[in-house]
Amino acid sequence: MERLRQAPMKEMEFAALDLHRALRRGFPEVVFGPGKTTGQILEIVGNLHRSGQVVLVTRVGQEVFDAVASRHPRAVYHQVARMVTLRRRGKPVKPRPGIVVLSAGTSDIPVAEEAAVTAEMMGNLVQRTYDVGVAGLHRLLSHRKVLMGARVIVVVAGMEGALPSVVSGLTGCPVIGVPTSVGYGAGSGGHAALLAMLNSCSSGLTVVNIDNGFGAGCAASLINGLPT
Repeated sequence: MERLRQAPMKEMEFAALDLHRALRRGFPEVVFGPGKTTGQILEIVGNLHRSGQVVLVTRVGQEVFDAVASRHPRAVYHQVARMVTLRRRGKPVKPRPGIVVLSAGTSDIPVAEEAAVTAEMMGNLVQRTYDVGVAGLHRLLSHRKVLMGARVIVVVAGMEGALPSVVSGLTGCPVIGVPTSVGYGAGSGGHAALLAMLNSCSSGLTVVNIDNGFGAGCAASLINGLPT
C-alpha cells in the first residue's frame, strides 16, 4: 500500500520514469542506452536506484559503466552483453530455474548474453549452451538432456536462422527465436534469419526482432514465472 501511495512517475527534464512498471509487469523500467548521454543515464539510474528498483541498462560501453560505478560501486558491467546492472539492497530473491539460452554460433553470443543477463536480473537461473548451430547438429544433440529439462528456451541464430526450428521440433516447451544480424551480404543484416524463423514449420515458435536479446529474455522470464 505504501508503494501504491507514491507517485507512479518521476518527471525529469528529459524523461518520465515509470516507477510502477514493476507492480504491473513484474520488473522495473529498463534503460535503453543508445541515444542517451552519459549524464542522462546517470540521472535515470540514480532515480531508479533511490526508488528501490532493480536497474538494467542496455547497449552501453565501458565509459558509461565507469561513470555509473563512480556513483554506485555495486554496479556490474557485463562486457559481452554490453549491459550495466545494479541490484537493489536487501535479501536476494532465490532464482527460478527453467530457462535455457542457446546460440547457434560464437558470433551470436553477445545477443545471447543480453537475453541471459536480462533473464537473470528478472530472477531466473539461466543455463547457457553456446555454439551448437545446425552446421554440426551432434553438438546440439549432446545437450538434449538440458533441452528436455527446460521450461522455456531462447535460441539465438544468425546466417539462415535454422536453429530455432530444429530446437522447437525436438522439445515440448515454448521456444523463442532471436534472429541476429550476423551473416554475409544476402543475410541482409538479419532479415534472412528473421524471415526463416517467421516461416518455421515448427508450430508455436515465437520470434522477436533482430538482435533483440533483451526482448527474448523478458518474454522467457514472463513464461517461466517471475519470482514473488
